[in-house]
Amino acid sequence: MKKVILGLAVGAFALSFSSCKKDYTCSCAWSDGSGSLTYTIPKSTKSDAEAVCNGYEYTIGTISWDCALE
Repeated sequence: MKKVILGLAVGAFALSFSSCKKDYTCSCAWSDGSGSLTYTIPKSTKSDAEAVCNGYEYTIGTISWDCALE
């Protein structure tokens, strides 16, 4: 019984340090409503995917390309 509990404790400890990597979707659209796109960001942590998605944003004059992670 001690071995089972020890095994579960070690497994839970190891899982607490692993990061969840999955595919994320980034949706972008022109602020004037003229178009939109979605991008797939593969096998990323949420914080990395947010950084990539935010990197897609830019502004041309008064119109901006706004992106958000879904």
